[in-house]
Amino acid sequence: MTRNCVWIVDDDQSIRWVLQRAFQQAEISVDSFESAEAAFDALQRHARAPDAIVSDVRMSGMSGLELLTALRETGQSAPPVIIITAHADLDTAVSAYEGGAFEYVPKPFDVDEVIEITRRAFSNTTRTANLITRAPKDQSGLVGESAPMQQLYRTIGRLARSHATVLINGETGSGKELIAKALHQHSPRSEEPFIALNMAAISQDLMEAELFGHEKGAFTGANEQRKGRFEQADNGTLFLDEIGDMPAQLQTRLLRVLSENQFFRVGGRTAISVDVRIIAATHQNLEAMVEKNLFREDLFHRLNVIRINAPALRERPADIPLLLKFFLHRAADELGNIEKLAAPELIQHLQQLSWPGNVRQLENLARWLTVMAAGQELQIHDLPPDLATPHNNQNISGSWTDSLQTWVFNAIQNKEPEIGKLASEKLEKILIASALQSTGNRKQEAALILGWGRNTLTRKMKEYGIK
Repeated sequence: MTRNCVWIVDDDQSIRWVLQRAFQQAEISVDSFESAEAAFDALQRHARAPDAIVSDVRMSGMSGLELLTALRETGQSAPPVIIITAHADLDTAVSAYEGGAFEYVPKPFDVDEVIEITRRAFSNTTRTANLITRAPKDQSGLVGESAPMQQLYRTIGRLARSHATVLINGETGSGKELIAKALHQHSPRSEEPFIALNMAAISQDLMEAELFGHEKGAFTGANEQRKGRFEQADNGTLFLDEIGDMPAQLQTRLLRVLSENQFFRVGGRTAISVDVRIIAATHQNLEAMVEKNLFREDLFHRLNVIRINAPALRERPADIPLLLKFFLHRAADELGNIEKLAAPELIQHLQQLSWPGNVRQLENLARWLTVMAAGQELQIHDLPPDLATPHNNQNISGSWTDSLQTWVFNAIQNKEPEIGKLASEKLEKILIASALQSTGNRKQEAALILGWGRNTLTRKMKEYGIK
């Protein structure tokens, strides 16, 4: 039986060696190239193309994304391409998917994950057909390279050619509107309007007219005809923020518009047809609201086509250095001040905070520091008093150590044997499970979080039966 074949394209010899060895151990035929040009030339000469290509993005000469374009422009059936890159941002992810990449994997990558993705690619060789070419867009303020953000970038990339309705869940200040804007900017509707409306910021009396517009004389103060947000967003995207605050009567009207793609202005008699993509967002649990009859179940299912979770800042502390630098730069431009620089001690301190206001709270802090801090290098003492001491985290730390002390005391009283070994095993299982969950099961990243080598993590997972 003929083995599947994969080509590796990377100008880093160590990466090529690691992947080549891993594929050979997985009984996959492999060939490697140090440049995209060499791989493309070989592809033109070979009678049999590889079943998949694993390529870096940034290399001297032709990039991995340019290789994708070149493969597509041959007009022939091209093998699926898996993009790996150390330059992990939204534009790269979206450009990769729009260029026809089968998958996008940030460095440092998990070798087992790359092999698993490659096996999936073997069974899907039509991915690169009928692609849409579009120039890269701006990031719209989405900043971060952590595992939660990589998952978010992948989701936005996969939706780049979609008109599907999206529901975004996330805490206040976690960047739900930024995600909505990114979805719009990387969609077929990117050249059309993006209109946003916050349900929580408008009184219920005005909400209907805001959404659907009104005719002249429809109510007191309606001195002229006015288009609503649906009409303004025609052919584009309407972002309904805090959808959970929409009153029941208006939920019924919204459901009808989503079903029929038409509505009447307040006081109007002529049906108005629209073509609008809906992106809704909320910090509330809509499922629980449905159970309590506070939100229509049929509307919930209409909105919940694609669900995206906006990660809280405390779930991605590794992004705080990038975010703070981004916000300090922007604050300096907006306020006309010298750009401030954060000392390493300050960064470490900020990464310990719980950030109830999420990214918005960090952005506000950057503005405050730009104006109030005396020197150019920011230190912990430059912080406002409520952030200078991570009291919330100290309480959390104390609570779990108190619980551990109680467990140890009870175990001793019950004369349980080898409690040290038992406690170590329980703690390591929790650490491993939590690290894997926070990194999307990427062993390399999880091992870095735990301070272990990847082989140590793999050994302990086998020892504890963790898959």
